[in-house]
Amino acid sequence: MLEESVWMAKELKLPMYKAHSPQIGMRRYFIDLLTVLSNHCNLCPMARHLAIYLLDLFMDRYDITVKQLHIISFACLLLASKFEEKEDKVPKLEHLNNLAYMCNVNVVLNKKDLLRMEMLLLENFNWNLYLPTPAHYIDYYLYVSIGENDLHNGWPITSLTKIKDFLEKYAYYFLDFSVQDHTFLHFRPSLIAAACVCASRICMQISPAWTTQLELLTCYSWEHLAQCIEMMLM
Repeated sequence: MLEESVWMAKELKLPMYKAHSPQIGMRRYFIDLLTVLSNHCNLCPMARHLAIYLLDLFMDRYDITVKQLHIISFACLLLASKFEEKEDKVPKLEHLNNLAYMCNVNVVLNKKDLLRMEMLLLENFNWNLYLPTPAHYIDYYLYVSIGENDLHNGWPITSLTKIKDFLEKYAYYFLDFSVQDHTFLHFRPSLIAAACVCASRICMQISPAWTTQLELLTCYSWEHLAQCIEMMLM
């Protein structure tokens, strides 16, 4: 509970995303690239979403070449993995170059360029990577995502564990869906995570769609979430 409170305080100080990047048309490509890279490196969702968020903020502030953007993407992945993962999970240079070749990325990474880009990123964020993303909240919200009084298709739930497992898969689907469209960046990360849970309950026909317990835990009412949920379910 304390950690989530710290994250929520941090998100109030997040930089404003303006969608001003000259390369915003290439954003989807780089998001997909980071997703593929993080999956091949078996990185946790928090590392993946932090890498994407770092790239979004950097692209929003700078106009750089596509080649430099590729190197920046790898640097974002490295920084995020160093921040969120154990040391043995941080990708090695050789592995990253193999992945670049596999993904048809026309760059050869070297330590000097990567270190230079990492330093540029750190200076850009004032050496603060303590930046909350929806992935930092999702497991906390999923903990109470299903209750004993919930109904499934109008009937009492016979197996809370089974239904919760299905709901978790839906929630992570919506979590990854939310990074595909930059307009989600105008919502608070904690709100996006809450909307992922609510959208999952709607898809699974669990009623009510949003419970008092979830509202108390997340501090978001249905009215707060409605617009974000609508974007997810369009």
